[in-house]
Amino acid sequence: MKIATSAYPLDWLDSWAQYEDKLASWVAEAAGNGAELLLFPEYGAMELSTLAGAETAADLQGSIRAVSERMEDAAALHLKLAAEHRVHILGASAPVLDDAGKVVNRAEFYTPAGGRDHQDKQIMTRFEREDWGVAGGGPLKVFETALGKIGVLICYDSEFPLLGRALAEVDVILVPSCTEALAGYWRVRLGAMSRALECQCVTAMASVVGTNTWSEAVDVNTGMGGIFGPPDNGFPGTGVIAEGSMDQPGWTYGEADLAAIAQVRADGGVLNRLHWDEQVPRIKSVTKALLC
Repeated sequence: MKIATSAYPLDWLDSWAQYEDKLASWVAEAAGNGAELLLFPEYGAMELSTLAGAETAADLQGSIRAVSERMEDAAALHLKLAAEHRVHILGASAPVLDDAGKVVNRAEFYTPAGGRDHQDKQIMTRFEREDWGVAGGGPLKVFETALGKIGVLICYDSEFPLLGRALAEVDVILVPSCTEALAGYWRVRLGAMSRALECQCVTAMASVVGTNTWSEAVDVNTGMGGIFGPPDNGFPGTGVIAEGSMDQPGWTYGEADLAAIAQVRADGGVLNRLHWDEQVPRIKSVTKALLC
């Protein structure tokens, strides 16, 4: 599959039509370049809060409510574009109220055949849990698609190897991210690359980029798109299949070769995925050694 992963700038929106035009342009560009799977970033939906006005967009809780109220309309638009361009889309994640009444960080997945499902973020950053009141949502999922098996680790989730291991059967792990500082970007990128190594799969990372003085939540953003694989047979020695330019908006494209993934899992130079369970008894037998 050909993947398009975004470095996505948020815009001030004066009308819903302006958002429709923006999203349609982004999807059309990626599809026009042959992409079959499109990845938008974490919290990229926060630009929808501007439709409620400056006061609401600047307020943490107000912006959550404003975005959450728009997500069904956003879903309808994504489904329309996915069908029109015959692409799979992981939409930009958003803070939404779940069925239990708590706020979760949710990314919706859309297929060209009209399929729709979502992945909630599992582990919250300090800002999300301490300032914003966002909580961990529903379980991790394996999305069975016409392109292959796909999983999603939203930003901070990519930094936890056991979450990645839970998705060890997938071909591609999508990592939508929103990071303020360069250090944050590299934490997520290193997490994405590590999951590609351990699961011997392809990971794709998307980022929010640019500054937004109208928001306290997504005011400064650093990152770029990237697509990574295991540094092994059939993949680049660096593990980097493709990467964008830091803080430059646009799509980054790369191929996820399912045959190469299957081959490296079966007969790679190393077999991290197969040998994972050999860690367990060794972890349990750790002993203390005193060196004087």
